[in-house]
Amino acid sequence: MMRKSTVLEKLRSNQKASCFKVNLKDAQVAEIAAIQGFDCIWVDLEHIGQDWSVIAAHVWATKAHRADLMVRVPRGAYSDYIRPLELDATGILVPHVMSLQDAKDIIYQTRFFPLGRRPLDGGNADAAYTHIGLDEYLSSANRERFIALQIEDPEPLPELEAIAQLEGFDMLFFGPGDFSQGIGAPGQWDHPLLVDARKRVAAVANQYGKFAATVGSPETLESLFAMGYHLVSVGADVVGLSQYCQRMAAAFVGLDSSDTTGTYYERP
Repeated sequence: MMRKSTVLEKLRSNQKASCFKVNLKDAQVAEIAAIQGFDCIWVDLEHIGQDWSVIAAHVWATKAHRADLMVRVPRGAYSDYIRPLELDATGILVPHVMSLQDAKDIIYQTRFFPLGRRPLDGGNADAAYTHIGLDEYLSSANRERFIALQIEDPEPLPELEAIAQLEGFDMLFFGPGDFSQGIGAPGQWDHPLLVDARKRVAAVANQYGKFAATVGSPETLESLFAMGYHLVSVGADVVGLSQYCQRMAAAFVGLDSSDTTGTYYERP
């Protein structure tokens, strides 16, 4: 049988799910995050030019520890959407969903019959290299692999309720970064239009039986869950590594160049 999604299993049992974003190509980073207990590791193909062998390595690293891999796909041909799934990624995040028709097209391309017309192969990792029977493969892929639609622009808001009512996707993911730019207020996280949109995405998702997801921080987790969000992505490898390196480099400020005391730190 197809490997079950940890995220879907938790959300369907009314639990919350954690997510961590990995920008670096080395799959050991994803494995470290999975070992620490994150339910979902998010890797990116929209902004980062990673080849498919890199994505495959991330899949292996995460599923070894029962974590899901969510791949944010580039907007392009249907192959860009289904290749992560055939590599056995547990979900995809489709950015900049702009309209009801856009959402319908994504579902059509990423779900098998009877929900859509995703191209059928069955000889790849998600079907255990032909070991899963056809009927089971189709039903399991529709049931155990999640499709997340990213709402990160003001344009789809007039059709948000209609989008949420569509059958064939699992999650509405609010993206505040590009949304702030779309309303002409880049980086203004407390802008009234952004605050309202964040609340509305969660409310609409819950109203129509979809899961709500977004980005946050340890400090905002409680308020986001109270707002109705089910999955929150906190932190990123590049943020943590940059802050750590900054702190280590700062220790040298004012030191004599010949002083090597403390040049190696065994603990953070």
